[in-house]
Amino acid sequence: MTSKKVIELFYDVVSPYSWLGFEVMCRYRQVWNIELKLRPAFLGGIMHGSGNKPPGLVPKKFLYMAKDLNRLAGYFGVPLQTPSDPFEAMFNKGSLSAMRFVTAVQEREKDGDKQVEQVCRELWKRIWSDDKDITEPGSLSEAAMKAGLSDSEIKEALKLSTTKEIKDKLKRVTQEALDHGAFGFPLLVCHVNGKPEMFFGSDRFELMAHCIGEKWLGPQPGKSAAKL
Repeated sequence: MTSKKVIELFYDVVSPYSWLGFEVMCRYRQVWNIELKLRPAFLGGIMHGSGNKPPGLVPKKFLYMAKDLNRLAGYFGVPLQTPSDPFEAMFNKGSLSAMRFVTAVQEREKDGDKQVEQVCRELWKRIWSDDKDITEPGSLSEAAMKAGLSDSEIKEALKLSTTKEIKDKLKRVTQEALDHGAFGFPLLVCHVNGKPEMFFGSDRFELMAHCIGEKWLGPQPGKSAAKL
């Protein structure tokens, strides 16, 4: 069997398009010959470091995004719903504390990344399905509890998330994304034959599959395979 192709996924739970990319890549773990590496990072740092302007700050883009996400939710099979006040959720509250918490969960997890995967999914559900907060310790605890973490694991992760070690790690991963050329999320970096190839967005999977020598079966490969 050929060695697995490494794919790094840089993302932030404040980004709905990151959720789409995240779910697709988690599904394709079982379909493609890949090793998926989850790289939680801070979208605010990406925007600042790249000089990009979020689509939510451009009125025409913002209106399009709301319609676009509604269509994509059904296509991708992800329960996306725009928050009642997306500007408040995405820009005023942001995701710094959430991404530090995710980074802390990942730092603690020694065997695989199942916990960080589930915690991220629950945080996305809170902000992009249930219109709930993801910034307060109680909100993070509730998401982690639904993800299957114990009370002691949650307390440890919350404590760890405020340390310099975790803050520096999140900065470092965010800078790695910038070094790859990031200007938004999701960012996928495929390592093939020793060369990194960068893909931005949740609509480049077919091209990415072609470049890494795999077959694209749509955003829900289980359903596609059943039809075949």
